[in-house]
Amino acid sequence: MLIKRLQLALIHTAVAMTLVPINSTLNRVMIFDLGISKTLFTLLAIFPYLLAPIQVAIGSFSDRHPIFGYRRSPYILAGLILCVLGVAVSPQVAILISENFTLGVIVGILAFGMWGMGYNLSAVSYLSLASELSGENGRGKTVATMFTIMVIGLIATGFSLSRMVPTFDLIALERAFLIIAASALTLGLLGLFKLEPRFDHSAPPTKADTYTVKQMTTAITENPVAKIFFVYLFLLLAAILSQDVLLEPFGAQAFGMTLEQTSRIVSITNSFTLIAFIVAGFLDGRVKKKYVAQSGNLAALFGFITIVISGMTANTSIFYVGITLLGFGTGISTIANLSLMFDLTVPEKVGLYIGAWGFSNGLSRLVGLLMAGIVADVATQFTGNALSGYLVVFGIEALMLFIAAIMLYRIDVNAFQKKAHDPAFVDKVAMTAE
Repeated sequence: MLIKRLQLALIHTAVAMTLVPINSTLNRVMIFDLGISKTLFTLLAIFPYLLAPIQVAIGSFSDRHPIFGYRRSPYILAGLILCVLGVAVSPQVAILISENFTLGVIVGILAFGMWGMGYNLSAVSYLSLASELSGENGRGKTVATMFTIMVIGLIATGFSLSRMVPTFDLIALERAFLIIAASALTLGLLGLFKLEPRFDHSAPPTKADTYTVKQMTTAITENPVAKIFFVYLFLLLAAILSQDVLLEPFGAQAFGMTLEQTSRIVSITNSFTLIAFIVAGFLDGRVKKKYVAQSGNLAALFGFITIVISGMTANTSIFYVGITLLGFGTGISTIANLSLMFDLTVPEKVGLYIGAWGFSNGLSRLVGLLMAGIVADVATQFTGNALSGYLVVFGIEALMLFIAAIMLYRIDVNAFQKKAHDPAFVDKVAMTAE
């Protein structure tokens, strides 16, 4: 199982790597160096997450429709290829928008759309596969392995980008993105090699496999704990993930950081995320998951508050403390909440619930990124100070984390499982298919 965990981790890393150049380098180039509005960039950045609802359908469809005897691998492969193509094409967006705005926006939609479709195809598929291969008792170790390897990959990707593109140079930017794309494809293919056992597609599907989209919606909305977790996950991820497009241009705006320095921010934050994973692994089984998750949520909350203070005082040292707290809190929160997410599933409907939580993830990215860009631009226009826009967004993200921290106390795994297996609830879900 160790080899399979490592292979799952390589796939997870490959997909995550393709986002780093877009959210840690391209965003800085377009927003700060080329002066493109934050709203326009985030409108392009959210386009992939408009496709997030298909995760629920993909999870259900792949459960019931194996391809060449495999239920997950073909979808993972298709998604990986789309992610790689998206990141390879994305530097053209910066070039074209500055030369031909309309054409640049069209290419931007295509590039971000390819990445987004690939992310949605692959994410729900490899998370479902991870859950199926690990079993109930091995999920925690699988999650820890996947995210530990992923973070190491993100650290290496951020550091490599800072070395390959130390200053704004479009030719170097294109070359660096192609290298990252090729590396991601190689890792993903290694991860997929003989990973998934063949599924006997000649056998008739079980009743648990043949649910509809309406059934999936009912399974979430009719379970009180599932509804709370959906909203909790949405707020948490919207706060943590929406800073991706603003942190690097904020560093340039507030402290005059170079492109090389801002590209290394992702390596710094993920280094402390990696440390947090080790801590979370040590705490697993010793401390309740909800307590571990809450400590991560609060650390990220204080990270945002510290970043706001750094901008108000123009203090680089405080900024680094803030991103350290943010990285550490994100790591603790990620492991604990993913483990909690796997607990909030039903074995015979893994695709259903993983797809639903994946939808919450995509929706949170969409709303969070859109909020980040629009609020930052509006606040800048209102105050006449570019820095204030960033600070307002970081403050809102801290507030969202505070609300999520309160909601966590209402999530009860036992109550979820009891409701999910209640005969009346199961019958109600089944009736929605008719």
